[in-house]
Amino acid sequence: MSAPVIDIRGLVTRFGSHLVHDGLDLSIPAGEVMALVGGSGSGKTTLLRQVIGLMRPQRGDIRVLGQPLFSGDLQADRVLRQRFGMLFQQGALFSALNVLENIAFPLRELRWLDRETIHDLVMIKLAMVELEPRHAWLMPAELSGGMVKRVALARALALEPELLLLDEPTAGLDPDRSAAFVSLIRRLRDQLGLSVVLVTHDIDTLSALATRVAVLGDRRILAEGTLDHVMKQDHPFIRSFFGAARHAGSAY
Repeated sequence: MSAPVIDIRGLVTRFGSHLVHDGLDLSIPAGEVMALVGGSGSGKTTLLRQVIGLMRPQRGDIRVLGQPLFSGDLQADRVLRQRFGMLFQQGALFSALNVLENIAFPLRELRWLDRETIHDLVMIKLAMVELEPRHAWLMPAELSGGMVKRVALARALALEPELLLLDEPTAGLDPDRSAAFVSLIRRLRDQLGLSVVLVTHDIDTLSALATRVAVLGDRRILAEGTLDHVMKQDHPFIRSFFGAARHAGSAY
């Protein structure tokens, strides 16, 4: 069996006296779309930041794509980080750079691609997220919320990652734009063979995109598995979070 794309063992996270994760374990198989859900303060975004190396836990082991995330080898860590892409909740575009420059940023960091190649690759990424070449010259302040998400997604895919991480990918979008963005992510995941991990509080996004769900609560993973399996678990937060969908008789 191949190694999971993310394997977390004994994770402990603390902010001062506040314990966020206490011995958290989670294994995410390759090829899945794993949704992380949980109440406010459950540590789901913190967990995502730890998986991409922005935060280091107090204790525990994180392996991404079969490699230790904090190996101590700077070159190995750099190469590993090039194998995954991150879409932040608000896009996190550089406000002083136009769309082309934002998407080109990780490509330029490689320091071995010429300007013409970078330009061509950016145009390919724009087309992948269903934006036009003319959009390359817009500044972030000139973009709609949906376009910001698409540009940020193009940047996350710039280095052709194997793993894509999404923090609240549909936050701030109206229902139609949210559905269109979910459809785009699903299509790209199928075309590119991506493994995907997303944090979301939106049940529509979760049900349309996720193949598996992990529920964070009580400083650990409360339940993990298919959506149907997770919804059957008897825990107050799980009953509350999925209760509206159950009572509405939806297909979630």
